[in-house]
Amino acid sequence: MRIGVPKEIKNHEYRVGLIPSSVQELVHHGHQVMVQAGAGLGAGITDADYTAAGATIVESADQIFADADMIVKVKEPLAVERKKLRKGQILFTYLHLAPDAEQTKDLIASGAVCIAYETVTAANGSLPLLTPMSEVAGRLAPQVGAHSLEKAQGGRGVLLGGVPGVPAAEVVILGGGVSGTHAATIAVGMGAKVTVVDRSADALKRLATQFGTSISTVFSTRSAIEELVRRADLLIGTVLVPGAAAPKLVTHDMVRTMKPGSVIVDVAIDQGGCVETSHATTHSDPTYVVDGVVHYCVANMPGAVARTSTFALNSVTLPFTLALANHGWKKALQQDVHLRNGLNVSEGQVTCEPVAQAHNLPYVKAETAIGL
Repeated sequence: MRIGVPKEIKNHEYRVGLIPSSVQELVHHGHQVMVQAGAGLGAGITDADYTAAGATIVESADQIFADADMIVKVKEPLAVERKKLRKGQILFTYLHLAPDAEQTKDLIASGAVCIAYETVTAANGSLPLLTPMSEVAGRLAPQVGAHSLEKAQGGRGVLLGGVPGVPAAEVVILGGGVSGTHAATIAVGMGAKVTVVDRSADALKRLATQFGTSISTVFSTRSAIEELVRRADLLIGTVLVPGAAAPKLVTHDMVRTMKPGSVIVDVAIDQGGCVETSHATTHSDPTYVVDGVVHYCVANMPGAVARTSTFALNSVTLPFTLALANHGWKKALQQDVHLRNGLNVSEGQVTCEPVAQAHNLPYVKAETAIGL
């Protein structure tokens, strides 16, 4: 199979779809890999590194999209990239379609086979291709939140960990999954007073066992969220419903009750955000203020630490990339129900039910689309 890796063009996106060791594995299995010139530089990978691994360096994204049977990316294709997709071509990347009607429409029109990292599953019910980026985003959240709390950044001028005689900041984390757990790890390490909210009793027990008295855990109700949001210096939203738009747990009215200069970091923004006042921002312009509250809603947070993120991502995507290349997409999906769950759009049909529901589109089961 001919596999193409274009350079990411989203604002300040420095990650890359394949690393040299992944290229070497694919070449070893008899596949051709084309990498756009400079695609890996943001992650510290040179064209020479790719050439040594057996890849061919090509100058333009146009050539990548025209010649490749499968495109391996990191972020969802932007409009200019979507126009280059063709019928039957495999697109393997993060998609986050539920909050993005335009992208969904374009992918349907392209006829491409679009497999989303974020809906591929594992036997234990987890999302293995989302997990490493959730870990990175979770660990970044207290870091960017602490920076945003600085007075010069528009924040309250509060040090997350406080100092002797002055209390630490109150950090409230909505969601005790992968991102929330990692956010709690870093916030506790920075000395903050941390509360994690979740509606899963099992998640709360796990957090209590892991952190002991270092954090507080609260069962999620509307009244509990209202009270905690009002007290928070830093609110971190990490709520996830696989494949679907994130639920709006924090209303605009709740935001109005927050302290002036407090900060919201909405990690869930890739799926539309869990705060009503959230809208996606970029690394070049990461924050905005609503009712005196600083909002950090960068839609590709892990891109800030591109090298760590790229290598972490490849460690989990490579087996699936190899399966798609070795067997072709239909056979690979027929053989692996977990990879099959990643199929979002197939040759003009929406095969992910939450995406179909989000946009009121016809839904076709993935099994039907692959002939099972």
